Amino acid sequence: MKHIRNFCIIAHIDHGKSTLADRLLEHTKTIGSRDMMNQVLDDMDLEREKGITIKSKAIQMDYVINGQQYTLNLIDTPGHVDFSYEVSRALAACEGALLLVDASQGIQAQTISNLYLAIGNDLEIIPVINKIDMDGAMIPEVKDQIIELIGCKDEDILLASGKSGIGIEEILQAVVARIPAPEGNAEAPLEALLFDSVFNSFRGIIAYFRIYNGTIRKGDKVRFLATGAEYEAAEIGVLKLGLEPRKEVKAGDVGYIITGIKTAKDVKVGDTITIASNPGNAIQGFEEVKPMVFAGIFPVVTEDFEELRDCMEKLQLNDASLTYEIETSQALGFGFRCGFLGLLHMEIIQERLEREFNQTVITTVPNVSFIAYTTRDEKIIVNNPAEMPDPVKIDRVEEPFIRAQIITLPEYIGNIMTLCLGKRGILLNQSYLTPTRVELIFEMPLTEIVFDFYDKLKSNTRGYASFDYTPIGYREADIAKMDILLNGDKVDALSALIHRSRAQDFGRKLCEKLKELLPRQQFMIAIQAAVGAKVLARETISAMRKDVTAKCYGGDISRKRKLLEKQKEGKKRMRQIGNVEIPQEAFLAVLKLD
Repeated sequence: MKHIRNFCIIAHIDHGKSTLADRLLEHTKTIGSRDMMNQVLDDMDLEREKGITIKSKAIQMDYVINGQQYTLNLIDTPGHVDFSYEVSRALAACEGALLLVDASQGIQAQTISNLYLAIGNDLEIIPVINKIDMDGAMIPEVKDQIIELIGCKDEDILLASGKSGIGIEEILQAVVARIPAPEGNAEAPLEALLFDSVFNSFRGIIAYFRIYNGTIRKGDKVRFLATGAEYEAAEIGVLKLGLEPRKEVKAGDVGYIITGIKTAKDVKVGDTITIASNPGNAIQGFEEVKPMVFAGIFPVVTEDFEELRDCMEKLQLNDASLTYEIETSQALGFGFRCGFLGLLHMEIIQERLEREFNQTVITTVPNVSFIAYTTRDEKIIVNNPAEMPDPVKIDRVEEPFIRAQIITLPEYIGNIMTLCLGKRGILLNQSYLTPTRVELIFEMPLTEIVFDFYDKLKSNTRGYASFDYTPIGYREADIAKMDILLNGDKVDALSALIHRSRAQDFGRKLCEKLKELLPRQQFMIAIQAAVGAKVLARETISAMRKDVTAKCYGGDISRKRKLLEKQKEGKKRMRQIGNVEIPQEAFLAVLKLD
């Protein structure tokens, strides 16, 4: 065990984690030159297209120093705030972390929040300044920032370039020298932390684990403690670029197990695997995920519901931060109410459903969960507008607040202040980390951030602001439920819970947008936005008209009037029985309202 090192790479988005991982794998000859490509660990098409890491990925390297061979287990983690749950799981399986900072960007919000996660898990931190060969590299300034943040010595900081391969050998030596070997007893009862899983249509569920105590051998009967399910270990092994079978995997190592499990409910991330005949204790300290944004996902054709349920189960195995439950909608039929960690997470899930499972889905307006207290002091958790109790029965409504940390350049302070205060934010603190770096701390309602806050922040600061947030509980707010009515009928999929001061503005924009998107019918359509019985905005789509009096030229006016009256009656009847089809674009339009 003293020759094993488990470590991960943590950093802000685009600071070069995946590129550095590529160089480490090349240097240790884990990957042959034929298999080498950029972002080799990002095996999803989506990750390559967007250039971001979505899934953390574990791989084992063999490294020889002074004639002694070491086994290094590396986990490459995502940098985006929406995938921080992946990072927290990766940290739980490691003893050390490489903290990567871009030499031209310096320390950003995600760097700090990932660092605190790592310190909370008692990991050994090795600071690395990456991209030192770039033209805009500010190595002395970034060094000062790191020393101030971590309190390390100047010589502890390593300089590297993931692109050109500078400093890779020094990083590997530092990993061996500074990161402690895993502790544990190979003879004790088996205790292995399950930190990830993936569904394979031929082999069932493949679970990835990190062993803290004990040894697992092929053919052992294993038990999953949280679910109590027992299976035989049909194949175990370690994670190289593919899966590499072994006869046994011992304490301190990271590996995989295939047991032929087909039901997704038996595998839960954060569970402990142990031997059925000699069980160990459950491993503590693994947090449950808290979804931030809720949206409904519905199949386009109602008959596909069962198939969509299967796909959601398989997707949840691979992405433990996705939560869902069944819900019904008058407009869309059966579907799922899903919880996501953010809007990017929601977009990725929708893309993955379409690509990996060929499911075309409709997504409703995303919203956060509120707490409503009735006049009888009952507490109701409201995840979607349909669950909101009758306004007469509500005593008060509380909405979730977050503490937002924004790091930017001094010249953008004004823009950020305007944006955040316009989103009902409260400025708590403003401090200069360095002469060119300002940290702003705001308390803001999560509702305001869900839609377009991140995009606006980026455009207002030309991309020079980094943003990170943590939930801080619930506070009372004046929240109203806004309904959209088409010819007097509510469309529940377009309802939204919104702050009363915003309702009129939001309702007017939404009605205007729907007027553009809904196709014209033979009858008139009235689009209304209403809070309770009060209509806040209205747009009208006029009917398609046919000139019925064209054949009456000359003659008495009463003949024309008779025809027009007849047509008017017909339109009235049509309007009573006609229903309005809502195209998919209308549901998406709400997301893109400015």
